[in-house]
Amino acid sequence: MFTSTHLLRTRRFLPLFVTQLFNAFNDNLYKTAMVLFVVYSIFNSEEAEGLFSAIASGLFILPFFILSALAGQLADMRDKASIIRKVKACEIVLMLIGASGLMLAWQGYEMPVNLFGIQTSVPVLLMLLALFMTGIQSTFLGPIKYAILPQHLHKDEVLAGTGLVEAGTYIAILAGTILAGWIAVEVAAVGIVLTSIVGYLVSRQVPPAPPQGKIEKIDLHILRASTQLIRETMHNREVYYAILAISFFWTIGAVLFIQFPPLAKNVIMASKEVASIFLVVFSVGVAIGSVIVGALLKGKVSARYAPLSVIAMGVFVVAFYLVCKLWESDKPTELLDVAGFLSWPLATVILLSLLGIAVAGGMFVVPLYAFLTTRVAPDRASRTIAANNIVNSGAMVCGSLLAMGMSVAGVPIVEQVLISAAMCLISAWLGRRLLVAERTAAAAAGASA
Repeated sequence: MFTSTHLLRTRRFLPLFVTQLFNAFNDNLYKTAMVLFVVYSIFNSEEAEGLFSAIASGLFILPFFILSALAGQLADMRDKASIIRKVKACEIVLMLIGASGLMLAWQGYEMPVNLFGIQTSVPVLLMLLALFMTGIQSTFLGPIKYAILPQHLHKDEVLAGTGLVEAGTYIAILAGTILAGWIAVEVAAVGIVLTSIVGYLVSRQVPPAPPQGKIEKIDLHILRASTQLIRETMHNREVYYAILAISFFWTIGAVLFIQFPPLAKNVIMASKEVASIFLVVFSVGVAIGSVIVGALLKGKVSARYAPLSVIAMGVFVVAFYLVCKLWESDKPTELLDVAGFLSWPLATVILLSLLGIAVAGGMFVVPLYAFLTTRVAPDRASRTIAANNIVNSGAMVCGSLLAMGMSVAGVPIVEQVLISAAMCLISAWLGRRLLVAERTAAAAAGASA
């Protein structure tokens, strides 16, 4: 605790911590405000709302798939602090674009266009463009967030620093998600621009973080670089199965997040404030799950609880589906506010089911990230995280396409939830394979000692 408190008073950590906090807050404020505004104020069809939510999710994730290899190379081969400042400067521009879309839509400017069969408008396209650019920004900041810590912190401070960054990220995500559901859209538009400006000013205080080790030529051929990066990373079986398991988990998470806003509106008949509570409960649950599994593992990097955790997650997904079906059979006739939702008989059961999904999910996925940083050389940490981001994002784009396909095919949004439960079985198998690889590696290390 002393070390953590001390770090928050040092320039080698505080500016990075605050920059990351503002970045996570702004991303979630914009994404949530945009999706909730479009779902609740522009579209009036469950199919169109589900399809839009899937498109928005896919556009945000797509840059991770395309550009993560380049982002990982830059993070290892260039000054990380310089990259942070340049990316944060670009954020001001992209938030101006997003704010313009929000304000035009709020003012009622329609400017109709056709997007993937959906009749939409220029303001909506501006919002989606800004969301795609936000994904690009996050792609380039992602590998830096953890890889920069060992350069600025002493060896015995890295764990505390990582914990603070994680805690700050969750707090910022929650704050942005909650605020987006409760403030007017025009206030959100002003807020995202102001936050981006403050974030850039803070980022200028991050100390230099020059590259470590040999500086190699950056490969600008995105497909070749991505393929090579994945090939170099996946030869370690523990890292290989960890990445696959993480990717499948976030595919499930992507499908669930896509479903939440239209499900809250059309099945639960709840307001956008309630929809934001769903997202908050999911984030809180993942954090709780990470704390629980950390206590169970007592600091040891292990996939011991992974298979059981994700099976429990699948059980809670089925429970969530069944409660939604019961709710649907006797749902309200008008949108419920938060008080109205909480007074409904099954509201507590819905929230507890959702919390159970997230807690079990956190217990499954959080320990797996440790394999990415403890099973590779320090000078390859950024590229390992980048390789993970490529595979993760590819899987999540597939999840978004699956959700889009189901919406186009007319599959009711509540029935789509069951797909997530089925995918948990595959995640459990991958978790089991990782556990076997972990024990094999431990046995080999013991034999050679």
